[in-house]
Amino acid sequence: MTIAQGEITGPASTKRDERRAAAVACGAHALHDGYTDLIYVLLPVWQAEFGLGYAELGLLRGLFAGTMASFQIPSGLLAERLGTTAVLALGTALTGVGYLLAGASAGFAMLMVALIVGGLGASTQHPLASALMARAFAGPRSLKALGTYNFAGDIGKMTVPAAAALLLTAMAWRPALALLGALGLIAAVAIYLSVPRYETEAAAAAGASADAAGVPGRSRLAFPVLLSIGAIDSATRMAFLTFLPFVLTAKGASLPTIGLALTLVFAGGAAGKLVCAFIGARVGTIATVWLTEGLTAGLVVTLLPLPLEAALVVLPLLGVALNGTSSVLYGSVPLLVTPERRARAFSVFYTGTIGSGAVAPAIYGVVGDNFGVAAALLVIAAVVLITLPLSLVLRSALSARPA
Repeated sequence: MTIAQGEITGPASTKRDERRAAAVACGAHALHDGYTDLIYVLLPVWQAEFGLGYAELGLLRGLFAGTMASFQIPSGLLAERLGTTAVLALGTALTGVGYLLAGASAGFAMLMVALIVGGLGASTQHPLASALMARAFAGPRSLKALGTYNFAGDIGKMTVPAAAALLLTAMAWRPALALLGALGLIAAVAIYLSVPRYETEAAAAAGASADAAGVPGRSRLAFPVLLSIGAIDSATRMAFLTFLPFVLTAKGASLPTIGLALTLVFAGGAAGKLVCAFIGARVGTIATVWLTEGLTAGLVVTLLPLPLEAALVVLPLLGVALNGTSSVLYGSVPLLVTPERRARAFSVFYTGTIGSGAVAPAIYGVVGDNFGVAAALLVIAAVVLITLPLSLVLRSALSARPA
């Protein structure tokens, strides 16, 4: 194991570098995910300020999310040439600039430009911060590290929009956005100065590619299978959350109760991302996938006949199962690709999972329209079980460790 292969492990590793890498990756994830969900707080503000319709508001949200998803793969490719640190710092700065531009917007057109700029910057975070964590923490430790990184995103989703809402009670929205945008610029400088100076992915390629062919258990099929499992998992999560309010309404839930139910799912999900990463590190990816996906299918089916009170009790555990799989899947990506291709692999993985989550509600919605909500949930539960035999294909690949 050598530094030339892009791994910082064993004697070459230092606790200080690991802490710095984890702080940067988790901090970037929290900030970027917070920026992404900040839009929900701002949509009513922009509607009142510019007289926008719901279609225009939906377009604004879609521009940010669509740009972010579309440019993740180019971000991974760019990082192979320029290095993770430079591209991640630049992306964070661009996201901050996007919100600065939004704060200076005079109308809908400039808001669109601002959110495209912000989405372009946000596209760098998932693939590159994940790759940074995988580089700093090797082998089974990467599962725990990436689980912690995954959990950090949920912290950002809670704290940044809440901080924005608090700022909006103390000042107008334009200076509030100026402060939040400046935070991105400060974070970009901190990222650039704080990331341990690992070599660029392009430099790592020379040493790693020579050894890649000799890694036992790695096959060209392994990563596509992992991506397929991730896509089904993401589709299951988004489709279930789409139908859950209607299931609860049929049980007699009021709007505040539905809000409480979603909070219980999200709280369980945040915990699941962290807990299941540690379970995965102990029992392995395959066993964890069987546990979480099997539990997801079982609890979705169980939810249907339960009365409202019992359903609310089940939802936090269902949230753990729904979200927990993602941590072990993300943590398995570095085990299936050579070091110099990790940023690219993470970008493909995130694009595929985000994309499947985006289209799944519409696909399952066709089932719901034709056969009812209960039938749609039964189909969701059946499809998620496809991940179980798929995961067995990964057994030999995950039993080996990349060079």
